[in-house]
Amino acid sequence: MSRLVIAVAPALPLHSAGKYVAGAYIVFLAMVLIYVAIMATRLSRTEREIAQLQRDVDAQRSARDADREREPVA
Repeated sequence: MSRLVIAVAPALPLHSAGKYVAGAYIVFLAMVLIYVAIMATRLSRTEREIAQLQRDVDAQRSARDADREREPVA
């Protein structure tokens, strides 16, 4: 008997549940968009840092190569 009551009486009447479902989808979509924006920001920051590190490594290599050219060969 209790299963019959639960099956017949949903948690919310269907005519009033639509606005809650729409609200839940809107909140979920907003959360996904915020997450994507945060990840895009982190990705761009990481790419800038990697580019800076690559420039630093290249500068050190060129300075080291220049020092090797100046050293007399024995």
